Amino acid sequence: MTFVVTEACIKCKYTDCVDVCPVDAFREGPNMLVIDPDDCIDCAVCVPECPVDAIFAEEDVPADQQDFTPLNAELAPKWPTITRKKPAPADADDWAARKGKRGELDRGGGR
Repeated sequence: MTFVVTEACIKCKYTDCVDVCPVDAFREGPNMLVIDPDDCIDCAVCVPECPVDAIFAEEDVPADQQDFTPLNAELAPKWPTITRKKPAPADADDWAARKGKRGELDRGGGR
């Protein structure tokens, strides 16, 4: 099992979760974070740190977010590790409550 970052993170990219990860499993893309399933140790300490409730245990990912499980695995090797909290994008709060953000995902090389 692993933890999965879902759609709610897109364009918010709050990084509170990375500060508590004991194994540096988070990867940073241009406008979202993902969790590397090979590094995640299933400790769950990141879950309560996410202000937009974007992180779920693999078996608890909502049905409409299931595509984010393979997406995390696909993007994690392509994006750099992030280990420290950094400021959220200036418009993160504007994006926090929005739904249907899949089309906003930037799969580019990270950061």
